[in-house]
Amino acid sequence: MNRSTEHPVLLFSYGTLQDQSVQLANFGRELTGQQDAMLGYSQSWVEITDPQVLASSGKTHHPIVAPSAEHGARVEGTVFQITEQELAAADAYEVADYKRVEVGLASGLRAWVYVRA
Repeated sequence: MNRSTEHPVLLFSYGTLQDQSVQLANFGRELTGQQDAMLGYSQSWVEITDPQVLASSGKTHHPIVAPSAEHGARVEGTVFQITEQELAAADAYEVADYKRVEVGLASGLRAWVYVRA
């Protein structure tokens, strides 16, 4: 199956997957995306100890999100169109503190996102 006919996957990132160096290391290309937001979530930080992830992102703490009851809670980020193979690469990049869930975004799109496990 060639790349152009694959079903596109939407992935929302509020963190290091927006960094060009992380994209090149994990997908072999720079992603293009559009600004969007997750509603009903708030952001905090998680310490990263995985050597490969540290090498890729260069950051010891990555943002992480969890559902929030706070009125107007939202997390800004970027929604990217990727392939199934790239989604598997993103799964491999994310550490055990994260799990992948599908959420509705402010734009009305539905996308995969990594949230607190």
